[in-house]
Amino acid sequence: MTKTILSIGTYDTKNAELEFIEQTIRAQGGEVLTMDVSVLGDPAMPTGISKHEVARAGGMSIEDVIAQGDENKAFQVMAQGAAKLVADLYAQGRIDGMIALGGTMGTDLALDCAQALPMGVPKFIVSTVSFSSLIPPERLAPDIQMILWAGGLYGLNEICKSSLAQAAGAVLGAARAAQMPDRSKPLVGMTSLGSSCLSYMKLLKPALEDRGYEVAVFHSTGMGGMAFESLAREGAFCCVMDFCLQEFGNLLAGSLVSSGPDRLQNAGRLGTPQIVAPGALDLVDFAGWQEIPAQYADRPFHEHNRLIKSSVFNPQERRQWANALADRLEAAKGPTHFLLPLGGIEAWDKEGEEAHDPEGLAAFIDEVRTVFPGRIETTEVSAHINDKAFADAALGVFDRWVDEGIVMRGG
Repeated sequence: MTKTILSIGTYDTKNAELEFIEQTIRAQGGEVLTMDVSVLGDPAMPTGISKHEVARAGGMSIEDVIAQGDENKAFQVMAQGAAKLVADLYAQGRIDGMIALGGTMGTDLALDCAQALPMGVPKFIVSTVSFSSLIPPERLAPDIQMILWAGGLYGLNEICKSSLAQAAGAVLGAARAAQMPDRSKPLVGMTSLGSSCLSYMKLLKPALEDRGYEVAVFHSTGMGGMAFESLAREGAFCCVMDFCLQEFGNLLAGSLVSSGPDRLQNAGRLGTPQIVAPGALDLVDFAGWQEIPAQYADRPFHEHNRLIKSSVFNPQERRQWANALADRLEAAKGPTHFLLPLGGIEAWDKEGEEAHDPEGLAAFIDEVRTVFPGRIETTEVSAHINDKAFADAALGVFDRWVDEGIVMRGG
C-alpha cells in the first residue's frame, strides 16, 4: 500500500525546502499531506491543511493568534492545534508518519506533534538544533528520529539538500517497514544499566516470558528512562520492575544525564503495580567530556567509557535520596513493593571495585529501615542485586500479585 507522510512546516518561509521534501517522497512512490503552521505569511501554493485550520484546532482564529503580538505565544497556540490535528489524522487513517522542518520555533512545535503519535508511527524532525542540549528529554517522543538540518537556516542549497533528501527517504522507508507493537501479551517494563553493571534482567526476562509476558528493558542513561516514563504514562505496562534508579539520583543531584523531572512517578500516578529496587542509586553520572565537579573529586570514581563516567554519592546524600524515594513511592495510587538488596546495588560497588563504599551502602539501608516502615511495603534481600536470590525475590512478589489478581495473568 502507498504510504502517506504528513509534512509540517512554515510554508511562508520554508516553502522551497518543504517542497523539495515532498518531491523526494513522491519520487520514491509515497504520498504527502502538507500542513502549514505559518502565522504571519502565506504559502506560495495552498497546503492540504492550512494555518487557519491549525489555529482553529488550537482554539483561536489566525487573526487572534497574530493579535497576540508575541511570536512565542502565537507558536504555542499553533503547536497545540497542530498536535491535535496530527493525532486526529492518524486516528482517521490518513497518515502513516510525519516529517517536520524547522529552527528552534519549528522544532518546538514539531516536538509536540511527535508526542501526539503513538509509539511505532514514524516521526522525523529535520532541525537546526537536532541533538541539542536545548531540548529536554521529556519533550522527546520515545521513538523520535532527528536529523541535523546542516546549512539550512535560510534557503535551499546543495548542502541542506543532502539532509533533506535523506530525511525524506528515511521517513518513507520507516513508514513502509514500520511494525506497530503487538499488545496481545501483557507488557512488563523493566529498567537497568547496561548488562554488566546490572544483570538481573538475564534471569528475569526469560522467567517472565515463560509466564506469558512480553518484557521491555530500558537503559537508564537518560533517554531510556524518558522512554520508560513515557510508556508508563500511557498505561502500556501491566507491571513495572523499576530496578535501576540512577536517573533518579541524577535528577536529585542536578546531573545533565536526566530523564526528566517525572522519573519514578508515572506508573504510580496511573496505579500500575510497581516493584522497585535501588539499583545504581549510589552513582551520579557525568558526560565523558565534563570535568568532575570539585565536590565529587575525592569520591570513588568509575569511568565507564568516553561517553559517561560516574562518582559515588556520600552517606549523607544517600540518606537524602532514601527520603526522596519514599516520598515518590508513597504517592503511588497502585500497589508498590520495595526490594532492598543488602549485599550491594550495582556491580561496581562490590569489594575490590572502584565504587566500593560499604559506609555509604550502610547509611542508605539504615535510612530505608527508618523511613519506609508503615509507608511502603518492603522486603530485605540478603544478597547483591545481581544475585539470583534478588531475581527470585522479585519473581516472588510478581507471582503473588498475579495470584491475587493485582497483575493480569500472562497470555
